[in-house]
Amino acid sequence: MNSVASRDGTKIAYDKMGVGPALILVAGAFSYRKFPGQVQLANLLSEHFTVYNYDRRGRGDSEDTQPYAIEREIEDLQAMIDEAGGSANVWGLSSGAVLALQAAAKGLNITKLALHEPPFVVEVADRTAPANFVMHVKELISADRRAETIKYFMTKGMGAPSFVISMMRIMPGVWSKLMAVAHTLPYDAALLEGFMEGNKLPDKLWSTVSMPTLVIEGTESPASLRHGAKALANVLPNAQLLSKKGLGHTKKLASKMIAPELTAFFQGNH
Repeated sequence: MNSVASRDGTKIAYDKMGVGPALILVAGAFSYRKFPGQVQLANLLSEHFTVYNYDRRGRGDSEDTQPYAIEREIEDLQAMIDEAGGSANVWGLSSGAVLALQAAAKGLNITKLALHEPPFVVEVADRTAPANFVMHVKELISADRRAETIKYFMTKGMGAPSFVISMMRIMPGVWSKLMAVAHTLPYDAALLEGFMEGNKLPDKLWSTVSMPTLVIEGTESPASLRHGAKALANVLPNAQLLSKKGLGHTKKLASKMIAPELTAFFQGNH
C-alpha cells in the first residue's frame, strides 16, 4: 500500500501496479480499492498502464477528515494525479464517474476520461430518487443507522428490490463490507444532488470538459442509467458513447468485458 496527502492533509491510500501511461481508477458507492471487481480490473489494465487504484476518503485505508465537501474529493483526485506525474487518464464508475466529471470541469489535468454509467436520471418517466434523498441519507448516518442507510440508498437511490438487501444481510462477507463504508454514502449522495430528479442535463454545465471522453453503458442496464449515459454523451463537447451488452455495473463489475474497451480507448484505438 502507498499513500499520498491531499491538500487538507488527509491521507489517501492507493495501490500502484503495471507499466505505461498513468491510469487512475475512481470507485463508485460501496466500492473501494480492495473490492474484488476493482482489483481484477486494475490487474487487467496493468498489462498496458501504470494503474493507480485508490480508496476514496473515508474508505479502506484512507482517512476521513471532516467536514466533507465535494471539493475535498476533487483535491484527493488532484493529489493522485500529481502522484502519477502531473497528468493521467481517469476512469470513474457510477458516483465515481460523477466525481471524475466534476474534477475534469474544475480543470484537473486529465488526458482522457472514461465515465462508466454515471447515475443521472434525466427523464421524469424513469425511476427518480425522493426529493429529500440527500438529506435523509445524511440524517440516517448522523444517527449511526448504517444498515437502514444501506437499504434506503440501494432501494430509493439505486432502485434495487428490497429482497436483494435481505439476501445481502445473510451473506456475512458481503454485508460487513457494505457496513464498513456505509458512512460514506452521504458523500455519494452529495455528488448526485440535483441529478436524480428527471431533469435534463444543462448544456453548458460541463462545457470545459474538452478532453476525449468515453461514456459507457451496458445494454442490460436499467433504462434510467442508459438514458443518463446517452444524455451525458450528447452534452459533452468531445464525447462518444459506448453501448454494449455486458458493460453494466449494477450487478457486478464485469472486468473482463470492460478492460479491453478501456484499453482501446486510452490507447487511442476506439
